Amino acid sequence: MTRRSNWENQIGKRLRLRDLHVLFVVAERGSMAKAAAELGITQPSVSDVIANLENALGARLFDRTSHGVEPTIYGHALLKRGLAAFDELKQGVKDIEFLSDPSSGELNIGCNEAFASILTPIIVPFFRKYPRVTIRMDPSHNTGPQLPALRNRQCDLVVRHFQSSLLENNPAEELNVEILLNDRLVVAAGLRSPWARRRKIDLAELIEEPWILSAPDTWNHKIISEAFRARGVDLPRIRLVTLSLHVRADMVASGEYIATFPSSVTRFFAARSALKVLPIDLPAQPLPLGIVTLKNRTLNPVVERFIDHLRAFTKTMREEQQPSRR
Repeated sequence: MTRRSNWENQIGKRLRLRDLHVLFVVAERGSMAKAAAELGITQPSVSDVIANLENALGARLFDRTSHGVEPTIYGHALLKRGLAAFDELKQGVKDIEFLSDPSSGELNIGCNEAFASILTPIIVPFFRKYPRVTIRMDPSHNTGPQLPALRNRQCDLVVRHFQSSLLENNPAEELNVEILLNDRLVVAAGLRSPWARRRKIDLAELIEEPWILSAPDTWNHKIISEAFRARGVDLPRIRLVTLSLHVRADMVASGEYIATFPSSVTRFFAARSALKVLPIDLPAQPLPLGIVTLKNRTLNPVVERFIDHLRAFTKTMREEQQPSRR
């Protein structure tokens, strides 16, 4: 009872959402003056809000420096919890909007380029079912190993291929990870390439061809390296190193180059990019494609329906990957 009383009298009655908003702006701008300009209030008003918060909490929230202000460990703690509180309020508003109009809402997706390249056949039927839903995919929503955009609640979910580093750098108790399918690597040439007409190709035959690969520490580069070593030959000369699927596809479509792609990409990308998957057996090293969400975050109904849509869509892809039984 004592702790509850302290909360109500010392903090609960003195802490307002507006004060937390001021706190966030000050932390983001790193300056009381810049925060005041953004909020349209005076700098003394901002200073008073921060001082009152510090008095109520009994802890210094910012260190004052000659360049502005920086959050203390106490400030970071409040910012982290406050971010979650504001996010839950936003999700509540979205829930109400969805309940009043189930075909509307907003969804923020973080994804890598490989998944973005196959989004069209996924999103179009979803839009038909939910015509007033808005989907946002911001390039600034980094999907690197630390998943900063997801942790900062800038996006609702991340959809991407997983490498071991992604899971190793993210404790399981913080994330929900759902594998949708195990992708595989394929080798492709342009439709005008003489290799596109071959029914059987040994990888070693492509040793003199100009290849396009991503960097040596990536999944596709490692698999191709292992495959050539298994054939007793060195890796061919790499003419272009890039992570861009669109650049790879454009170069390969010319008919002069060879490149690798995830099979999920060529399933939808090959026809419009004039690509042909070559009949080459590569080592079986599947790369999982999946969804990542925060465990401590409530998903709004639109996000849940999009995840259900992804499950249904990729189920068809998984079934197509299964060898036929006769």
